[in-house]
Amino acid sequence: MVIPDSLKKLYPFESNFHKIGEHNYHYLDEGKGEERDVIVLVHGNPTWSFYFRDIILELSKSHRVIAPDHIGCGLSDKPQNYNYTLNQRVNDLSSLMESLKIKKYSMLVHDWGGAIGFGHAVRHHDRIEKMIILNTGAFRSRRMPFSIRLCKNKFFGAFIVKYLNAFCYPATFMTTSKPLSKEVKAGYLYPYQNVKNRIAISEFVKDIPMDQNHRSYETLTEIEKQLPSLKGEKLILWGGNDFCFNDEFYNKWTKIYPEAQTKYYKNAGHYIIEDEKEDSIKMIKGFLG
Repeated sequence: MVIPDSLKKLYPFESNFHKIGEHNYHYLDEGKGEERDVIVLVHGNPTWSFYFRDIILELSKSHRVIAPDHIGCGLSDKPQNYNYTLNQRVNDLSSLMESLKIKKYSMLVHDWGGAIGFGHAVRHHDRIEKMIILNTGAFRSRRMPFSIRLCKNKFFGAFIVKYLNAFCYPATFMTTSKPLSKEVKAGYLYPYQNVKNRIAISEFVKDIPMDQNHRSYETLTEIEKQLPSLKGEKLILWGGNDFCFNDEFYNKWTKIYPEAQTKYYKNAGHYIIEDEKEDSIKMIKGFLG
């Protein structure tokens, strides 16, 4: 999958691909920062590296910016029989970073990218410089919004996510306080235009571990246990008007990392970069130095 001309104005980046088995794992590699001026951006569901487009444009002036699309997402391949689990996602990201041979880097995580990014970080403590946390979680929670619970339903969840587009499309208006433009909405939806291309969106929802028998419960539990031991500075930027990752998650992060710098945007939604683009990017630049 390649980016169409209609989106290149918003997403003017060169594609790169890393092989995960027989599958193409798409990532951006922009800017030419010094060795310690590298940042890795890890997206969640149902976004892709498009979510970070404005951050990439700004940070690439002073940093090297790596932004992958998880398998099944964005411009990566969308296999129908992939092992779409948290552990595999962490392994995929680690495989990319190994191939790039970067010794030190910071990370920015959002949504389910928190579990994936921190999953990688706690396995590679010595490489992580700083962590930036945007409306995400990397720990167990019993909370799940009704809309997501519907999409996770074992009887009809996969059908409504894949055939009725009941996850990607609502995300274009439920995730922000400020309406997205028609062009930006089209950018978010572009990789997920048909049933087969929504396989990872459905699997991401299915992979939310709510009980001990879930396939990813043990992986998430192990990540959670190691969070306090992860050294380095932390920055937490939080949208207070988030229907999914609400203040319960924000408060948990501030307890895990009480020394973290924080900024709480009361009226911003889940896609905090869309609602508070200028100030959030200013905060990120200042934090990275």
